Amino acid sequence: MRAVPLGPRSLLSLLLVGAVGVIAFGWPFLAPPASALNAHAQDAPWLFAVLLVLLVAVVAATISESGLGAKAVAMLGVLAATGAALRPIGAGTAGIEPMFFLMVLSGRVLGPGFGFVLGSVTMFASALLTGGVGPWLPFQMLAMGWFTMGAGLLPGRAGLRGRTELALLSLYGFLAAFAYGTAMNLAGWPFMGTLASGIAFDPDAAVSANLARFVAYCVATSLGWDLGRAVVTVVLTLTVGPAVLRALRRATRRAAFETGVTFQDR
Repeated sequence: MRAVPLGPRSLLSLLLVGAVGVIAFGWPFLAPPASALNAHAQDAPWLFAVLLVLLVAVVAATISESGLGAKAVAMLGVLAATGAALRPIGAGTAGIEPMFFLMVLSGRVLGPGFGFVLGSVTMFASALLTGGVGPWLPFQMLAMGWFTMGAGLLPGRAGLRGRTELALLSLYGFLAAFAYGTAMNLAGWPFMGTLASGIAFDPDAAVSANLARFVAYCVATSLGWDLGRAVVTVVLTLTVGPAVLRALRRATRRAAFETGVTFQDR
């Protein structure tokens, strides 16, 4: 049972925001050195941030219109609040981010449509809670939406259970934690300017040279944090994951999202 069924309009909006998101994150490697976009390297992240806010809002509205009923909204609120409360735990300690394991399990149980909205809303709520609002927030919302949606797209959602499912979710959580960190590095890397010439984005350099700079930037700034996030996600998935999966599936069955709410005269 999916909390939010994905119709044609929802799929189209997801594809649109996905295409724009790839450009927003990867434009340093997509634009040639002589392009006008590279000429505005310091402005581009701000422009993409504004655009992503609008697109994520459009996708959330489209998915909501396609079937986000009152029961799904209630579930969304509970999980988003829980995820936002988990994020500050371990703040300042590399990689202790328990929110990610909850997003993996929630996306797995509730499906990709619900997962995208949940990931985006949770990141927005946690930013308000921790004061982490800035030009990076739209990128975080989109990346977390992808992260949670990906868990809902994993195979065997209907019948895969037990250790095999936990192994699959752990593997996904490990790899996706690195993917999330790499995406966020792409979002912040162009902001460096020339502060660190050896690893900063150079608008006049070739793609291969900027790729080498970006790899050096990731290793120097976030490899340890991403590894910690991946390990914590795997450990929590293997230890408390079975209990959380059972609770989410029990709540989903009782909610009966696909059954409409009716009122009877007494």
